[in-house]
Amino acid sequence: MKDRLAFSAPVAAAQAEGRAIVALESTIIAHGMPYPENVRTAREVEAVIRGLGAEPATIAVMGGRIRIGLSDEELELLGRSGEAAKVSRRDLPAVLAGGGLGATTVAGTMICAALAGMRVFVTGGIGGVHRGAETSFDISADLQELAKTSVCVVCAGAKSVLDIGLTLEYLETHGVPVLSCEQDNFAAFYTRDSGFRADYRYDDPREQAGFLRAKWELGLEGGVVLSTPVPEGAAMPREEIDRITRQALDEAAAQGVVGKAVTPFLLARIKALTGGRSLATNIALVKHNAEVGARLALALARG
Repeated sequence: MKDRLAFSAPVAAAQAEGRAIVALESTIIAHGMPYPENVRTAREVEAVIRGLGAEPATIAVMGGRIRIGLSDEELELLGRSGEAAKVSRRDLPAVLAGGGLGATTVAGTMICAALAGMRVFVTGGIGGVHRGAETSFDISADLQELAKTSVCVVCAGAKSVLDIGLTLEYLETHGVPVLSCEQDNFAAFYTRDSGFRADYRYDDPREQAGFLRAKWELGLEGGVVLSTPVPEGAAMPREEIDRITRQALDEAAAQGVVGKAVTPFLLARIKALTGGRSLATNIALVKHNAEVGARLALALARG
């Protein structure tokens, strides 16, 4: 396993010193935003985490190894190449064995973070049960990973293109706790409130850390979702995003977009249909998630 993991010097130093580390995904860089906003946002998110006293560890697959922490040059490569594979659980062996370039999804990043000994991971929004899943069976691998891999995923809820009610039902079935901070309800990515309550609310990072310790010390393996809403000034009106999402979903169906191509297609169409406003919202929520995740990682590191 040591041969498969390659730690950047800053991340390796943070681990050796017992400092807080926050894992970050790379699909948001390669597939979630256009260039150059993707690379600029990645660097700004890392700066937010460092500014609070934790160490960011952006994860990707390069040259047959899982990279835990990326240099500026590696971030630029991911953002510009257009050829990075989208790496979830099923894809990780193929991309590693083939020596290709891979951007890790929520599920893929959870696996790599756990292998590297990290407990806190920040993303934009988790995947989930897609609308129409009763006929398509399209359910993100993120949810099954949350059921088995012991990492806390800090997010702005589930992506609003999903069926959020069914996503939460799936998580409940698999025993995945859904926590919230700053409000009682689960967030909905572009909008602050999904209309569904989270299982428990903990605003204080020390309380969040205490929950995680209690869960994992009891031997209750599996992840935890920590939802925090997009900052109020950056949120989009719920009615508008619902209308635009329905239009984007209709376009995806008409064009035969399926599988792992669906979410990038929808995010790109929503960006176009909102005149770029959704991208600004996406950037704001990721930065805010990074603040929440960094504070949680610091609380965990303090013990």
